[in-house]
Amino acid sequence: MADGGPVVHGFPHLETVRAAVTALYRRLSYDTVRQFAASVPPADVAFCDADDLHLGAQRVARELVRHFRLPDARMIVAFRGMEHAANVELTAGPEYFVELNDRFRGHRRDIGAALAHEIMHVYLHRLDLSFPGTRDNEILTDTATTYLGAGWLLLDAYREDGASSQKLGYLTPEEFGYVLAKRSLAFGEDPSVWFTSAQAYAAYGRGLERARRDERVPPLTAAGWAGRRRYARDRRQAQGHGGGGAGAGDVSYAFAADAGGPLRVMFPCPTCHQRIRVPVQGRVRVRCGLCRTVLECDT
Repeated sequence: MADGGPVVHGFPHLETVRAAVTALYRRLSYDTVRQFAASVPPADVAFCDADDLHLGAQRVARELVRHFRLPDARMIVAFRGMEHAANVELTAGPEYFVELNDRFRGHRRDIGAALAHEIMHVYLHRLDLSFPGTRDNEILTDTATTYLGAGWLLLDAYREDGASSQKLGYLTPEEFGYVLAKRSLAFGEDPSVWFTSAQAYAAYGRGLERARRDERVPPLTAAGWAGRRRYARDRRQAQGHGGGGAGAGDVSYAFAADAGGPLRVMFPCPTCHQRIRVPVQGRVRVRCGLCRTVLECDT
């Protein structure tokens, strides 16, 4: 939780975020991920100053439990002074104890954001899905919360001006925007209408721009002229060396050839980031086996 301190910007955790999206599809399956096509609506997690603090927090927690399809997980919410935004005890259940930072007593509209992250910890715990190390595991939790429909709350809790700042979660504002944009492109949902923070809206726009770049890289046919030219050069070099080798620089594709087989190109799916491997044979339509996205390629 950045409370008055500096807020990190940009995309420093992008590779871990992409790995988290892939892990979600692998662990949950395409059909289960599609069950979260609708985000938690603002009306269900609204919290005003007139609401009773503890009853209101319990109500929001129940709505988030329902959204994440955890009917057996009963949340007990308490408040105390602590360094972090919140904490959850991941015991065997059936009750889970969530502690929120005392600062949320006076910032009640952000309680839903803190609870969403902690309840996702419960969800991932039940899935037995985790990344090694605290940092990467928290990035997985932020990414899963966002991709499965409640992370717009975390981005909307981001506010920054010349005198103060606030941000929840381990992802940067732009990375939250990136995951929200990935979700938007996959499910056709526009979360920007729910933002109350102007800074969150701007961060979503930057994340959306970055997410759309994933759909415009070779060998996808939507790649620009410069990318296509670079791809053709790298392909010629791979063919001249009998196959094998990655494109130079920061490109995401690589070439390889099986013994006696055709040259193949490997590249990440722009939706789930699983690596796809197809023969180099010109125009081809590819379907990702993990997220079922159909891709138009020119290999």
